[in-house]
This record gives sequence, structure tokens and C-alpha cells, in this order.
Amino acid sequence: MKKFIFQRETIFALVGGVFLLLALTTWQLSVSLAIIFYILSYITAGYYKAKEGLLELLHDRSLSVEILMILAAIGAAVIGHWGEGAVLIFIFSISGALETYSLEKSEKDLSHLITLAPEEAILQKEDGTTERIAVSALEEGMKLLVKNGERVPADGTVSSGHTSIDEASITGEPLPVEKTEGDEVFNGTINGSGTILMTVTRKDEDSLFRKMIRLVEEAKENRPPSQQLIEKIEGPYVIGVLSVVALMLLSPLVFDFSFETVFYRAMVLLVVASPCAVVASIMPALLAGLSTGARKGVLMKGGTYLEVLAHAKAVAFDKTGTITKGEPVVTDFYVMEEKERNEILDSIVSVEQQSSHPLANAIVAYGMEKGMTGTQTIVESESKTGLGIEAYTENHRFRIGNARFMNNIPEELEEGRKKWQSEGKTVMFLEKDGRTAGLIAVKDEIREEAKQLIQSLNKRGTRTIMITGDNEATAASISREAGLTDWVSECMPEQKVKEIEKLKETYDKVVMVGDGVNDAPAMAQADVGIAMGSGTDAAIETSDIVLIDSDLEQINLSFRLSTRLRRIVFQNLTFSMSVILILIAANFMQSLNLPFAVIGHEGSTILVILNGLRMLRE
Repeated sequence: MKKFIFQRETIFALVGGVFLLLALTTWQLSVSLAIIFYILSYITAGYYKAKEGLLELLHDRSLSVEILMILAAIGAAVIGHWGEGAVLIFIFSISGALETYSLEKSEKDLSHLITLAPEEAILQKEDGTTERIAVSALEEGMKLLVKNGERVPADGTVSSGHTSIDEASITGEPLPVEKTEGDEVFNGTINGSGTILMTVTRKDEDSLFRKMIRLVEEAKENRPPSQQLIEKIEGPYVIGVLSVVALMLLSPLVFDFSFETVFYRAMVLLVVASPCAVVASIMPALLAGLSTGARKGVLMKGGTYLEVLAHAKAVAFDKTGTITKGEPVVTDFYVMEEKERNEILDSIVSVEQQSSHPLANAIVAYGMEKGMTGTQTIVESESKTGLGIEAYTENHRFRIGNARFMNNIPEELEEGRKKWQSEGKTVMFLEKDGRTAGLIAVKDEIREEAKQLIQSLNKRGTRTIMITGDNEATAASISREAGLTDWVSECMPEQKVKEIEKLKETYDKVVMVGDGVNDAPAMAQADVGIAMGSGTDAAIETSDIVLIDSDLEQINLSFRLSTRLRRIVFQNLTFSMSVILILIAANFMQSLNLPFAVIGHEGSTILVILNGLRMLRE
């Protein structure tokens, strides 16, 4: 719709320009005919801006810059300066069309997402027949057929088939991702190479794609405080300008001034004092910044949060799934008797295959990698809360757990435990038939991009703090390895909120990055909450910014965009207000005529719009 408005505005402006040229060329031949062309130029070129200003006046009872332009053009015609008035309306309409174009261009990457949502899905019934149904009618557990080239209609998992899917609409990554049975697929992505059968895991309104669309709509409606302030003072400012103009028009009654000269200067003042450039200093740049972020996989719920980032002095991180990968792996395995190494490893793989705990999964994966498939038959097993697990094979008894679960720990193993724990690893003792035989260490590895992000934030002078529920030793080790400036350990969700409050007292503006349900309250308390796209629904809903592909580097991008936005807005406001003051001074010195006033005023508006569009570049 915006595109068609821009096209119509441009056509009307150009037609008005044609009438203006006809008026200028026929003035010497027939003044009456030229005036008719001028009137037609006024009507066509000024239609959209006059309509916009009058509707705002009638519906909102507020005065805008459009009203100033209308009055200035009509005033110029009243005193016989038809040409200057028509030039004013023409250039004003051109700048208005350019502003509409800039907003359309800036919003394109945000709005395009909404058009990608599929409306229908192919339901496969229990008898094997298929039926097309509305996406809104999908329920969890339904089986859907997704053909080559079609968009995936819901979030779900592949039930059968093999394909590659273009997930650029979700993650921004250009390369297709291979999908086979059990893999996740997302609403709005494109099935590229084969037909698959999928099972719906989320209703349409709960899908990641729909959440992204809601974020986009919120972002387009949200206006930052700086823009709200400008819009708030626009009406009183226009009233102030009109009051000054009224005083100028009354001055010939008191002073010996020429009314025509005073009227002309009043019309010039209406033009040069109009805050068009000031009003256009923020939103085009802001929308361009949101657009660039969206292209790179960063969705912001509004420009407010992009503005705030530049003022943030501290960033708090959750540990698991944010700084670390959230996928623990075995880093060390040691047995006192080397000849027992394979037997013990195969046995603990057999034991841990009985559990779905992440640490158990890590041990099983490690054993499989070493060629141990868990050949021992487990006769009996029992999990001991807070201690570990005990299991019996046909010939032996095994225990896997902490020191309190063991008997007579050798000094060599105790020293190994202390060393590995100081490195931030979770260490478990291995016992065979009542004899502590070895150690195994598991660690949730730090994401490489987390180290790079933290290093970059530290260079900016931003404090980086980890808030985690882990013990002090693990938190200290992870923090040192990641390069964090500080950490807080053993925090429950409510304690995380209190820590954010403390940080806000010290640093004023604070950012919280997390991915879990337990992070949501702290993210809500922070000035800006940033969630991983792979995080929980609660984290995504609570957050202000979502990293769609969970790439922490995009936090760096967000900070860069915020800093650039602040710089560009400052440039625009300084430039636009300076131009207004200079033109007003020149007008009162009677050294500025209406055509140059129009060029100076509208030229500054176009320049701040173009300067704002630099935010479209990363």
C-alpha cells in the first residue's frame, strides 16, 4: 500500500511540475492562462500534503508543518508571487514523495516477512488421503505433506523423507539446511529438494515465524522517546510560528512598514521556520537501522531499544545456552589402572544409557566416539539424589557420582578432581566393586563467538557480567576463560532480578542476555532484554530484541547500529536546526527571497532523509 502511495504522490508532484513549467512559459503571453496553470500546479502538486495537514487538523486538532506550507503558498499567491508559491508547493511535494519512498524502503525488510506466511497446508489423513486446510486450523500432532518448492506451513519435525530447506527467512543464512527424520522445520521456510512428511509441534499462532511477525508489527508501531518528543512539541511550535507571523502582519498598523514587504517576509518565515527537516531527522534513520538488523537476523520490538543500547554501560549474561553451548561434552577421562580403561568406559556407557540427563548423554556420546557401545547388561540400577547413580552388571557393581558417594578416594584422584573443578568442569568419580577407580570430567564448552563478543564489549568500556546458578568455582573459571569483567554465582531466578536491579543502580542502563524461562524475569527487569531465537517461548516473549539464529555476533551488530543511529540523529538535528536559524536570521535581514528559502528548507529536509538512509548499510 505504501508503495502505491509513493507512486501516486510522485505522479501528482510531477504533474504539478509540468503545470508549473507551462505557467512560467505562458506568463509573458497570457497572465490569465498562466494563473490557471499555477492554480492547477497548486492543486495537483499540493494535493497529498494539503490533505495530510487538513486531516490532522480536523481529526487530531493539531497543527503540523503541512499547514505552514499551505498558508505560505496561499499567502504568496495573494500578493501576486504565484511563481514562488508554486515552486514551494512543487519542491515540498517532491520532498514529501522522497520521504514516503525512504520510509517504504526502510520498512521493506521488516514488512516482507509478513508476506511469506503460508495460508494453506496439505493434511495427510490416517487413511493416506490428503486434504488442503487453512493453516489457522492446524493442531499439534497433525501430519502434513510438504512438496518441493512449497513453504513449510507450521513448526514441526520431519516424520519421513529427506530434503534441504532454505531457512533464510528465519535465520538470515543463505545456504539451505539438510533435513531428515527427526529434524526440526519452521513455518515460512522453503522446502527445496524433496517431498517430506512432517508432524506439527506448534499451532500457527505459537510458531516462531508468527512470533517474528508480531515482533515486526510491534517494531513498526513503536516510536522512540526522541521521536515522541519531537511530535509532542511540533504542534506548539507551529502555533508559535503562526503567532509570530500574525504579529508581523499587524506591525504595519503600528510602524511605518510596507504591508506587502511585511507580508512577503511573513510568508518566507512560514517556510524557513517549518520544522520539516527536524521531524524527518529520526524516523527514516531509525527504520533503516531496524531494517538492517532484520536483514542480519536481529528483530527488535521497537526503535526505543535500539536507541537505549548506545547508552548501556553493562551487559549481563546467563551462562548455559548463552555464553556456553548448552551441550556438555566429556573433556577428560582417567583411570588408575590403564588395563581397565576400556572395560570401565564401556560399563559407564551401559549405565548412563539408562538416563536422559544431559551429563549422561555427554558420557554416552564420548564412549561411542571411543568405540564403546555399552555391551554390559545392566541387571539393576538406582539413582541416588544428590549423589549419583549405582548399577549392577552380572559380575560387578559400579557407581558414578560425587565424592560423598565414594569409598576411600585415593589422593591422586582427589588432586585430579580439584584441578579439573578449578577449570570449571563437572567432575564425577567412577567406582568399581567398592574401589574408586577413576574420574570423568564434563564441561559445557564456551561458545567462540561469546568470547569475541565479550572482548568487543570490554573494548567499548562496557562491563560484562555473568549471572548464573552454577557454583562459585565453575562460575569463576568460565568467567576467566570467557574474559568477563565480573560474575555472580548460585543465583535463583528471583536473585537474578535483584542482581539486575543492583546493576541498574550502578550503571543506569543495563542489558540482559538469556535464553531460558529462568532468565525471563531478569530480562524484563533490564532496560533491554535480548533473547536467543533458539530459547524458550517465555524468553522470546519477554525480550525486547531476538537473535533469530542465536548468533551472539549480532549483539555486536546491534550495538554498532545503535551507536551509528545516535551519531546520525545528532548530525541531522544539529544540521536541520542550524539551517532553520540561519534562514530565519537571513529573512529578518531581508536578504532571503522565497525561492531560495524553499530551496534551503526543502534541501535540508532531503539531506537529513538521505543521511538517515545510510543506516541501511551495515
